[in-house]
Amino acid sequence: MGKKGKEAARERREQRRREVTHLRTVPYEPHQRWWGHLERGPARAVAVVTGANRGIGFEAARQLALHGLHVVVASRDAERGQAAAELIRAEASGEAGVSVECRQLDVADAASVKAFAAWAAETHGGIHVLVSRFPSSCLLLVSCHIVRNEQQLCVHCVNFNKGAENSVEFAQQVIETNYYGTKRMIDAMIPLMKPSPYGGRIVNVSSRLGRVNGRRNISFLDRIGDVGLRDQLLNDDCLSEELIDEMITKFLEQVKQSNWPSNHWPQMYTDYSVSKLAVNAYTRLMAKRLSDQAEGQKIYMNCFCPGWVKTAMTGWEGNISAEEGADTGVWLALLPQEQSTNGKFFAERCEISF
Repeated sequence: MGKKGKEAARERREQRRREVTHLRTVPYEPHQRWWGHLERGPARAVAVVTGANRGIGFEAARQLALHGLHVVVASRDAERGQAAAELIRAEASGEAGVSVECRQLDVADAASVKAFAAWAAETHGGIHVLVSRFPSSCLLLVSCHIVRNEQQLCVHCVNFNKGAENSVEFAQQVIETNYYGTKRMIDAMIPLMKPSPYGGRIVNVSSRLGRVNGRRNISFLDRIGDVGLRDQLLNDDCLSEELIDEMITKFLEQVKQSNWPSNHWPQMYTDYSVSKLAVNAYTRLMAKRLSDQAEGQKIYMNCFCPGWVKTAMTGWEGNISAEEGADTGVWLALLPQEQSTNGKFFAERCEISF
């Protein structure tokens, strides 16, 4: 792309940024606020956000709380989670109906996830909406939101590289948190979701770096060298957990053998990109499975890229704020029933390709 092309692309991004900034000022109409229609007696829409003690996760929790949902700030560090919950309450002191609580959760620990699910079932009686967000060494995604009559889950993600670094030293941990942690949390939360006329909502925080046809990783699947695997990953009818796990296992084995560079995996944030490719594929897979649910038991699952956000994960070198980065995830979580979508990938409130 030449200089003029880059300038044009930059202007398009800025124009869309201005448009989204405006859209955030437009209030939801009363009939669109499905989370308010769930309030019956003590019951209230509840959103659980994991990794919500800072960055995008914190912003997602704050914005959902301001919209009137009850938010569970789920954090691996209970003290930091409690501080985040208190900060949200303090900043929203002038807002009526803001409700936040904190709960310890480590998505990389199966026992912790199981205990969290048991607590959610006992405390909130199950959920209706699941918004799944992934942790990043900072994220919304995202994090996990649980709702009483509605649940929203955000699972977060991790990345140990900054700037031009591309080490795979912590590849196992990155994959365990970003991919397997996401699966673990979603598997634990889906059984808790109660029937709802508005449908369940699962929103996974992902990244453009995990796109099959992304600009930087455009040859990613071709470089695997296995045409059959490539075609299966791109074909929803062939996609399976076994297929995704097989790809992940192959990557980690090559990392241990130190021969991953010769197998042409993504060359930017390699382990993080592979984990997000798996998350995107898993989103499509689960969206298809969940689409078979009967009316009144529907669950809509999508993912989004928050963009290059100024958070600890990017070394504060991003070009948008955490508030802006969390916007699309919150927007997907709160979409009115008539606008609900399934198995899609979004950025700046627009659908993008996988």
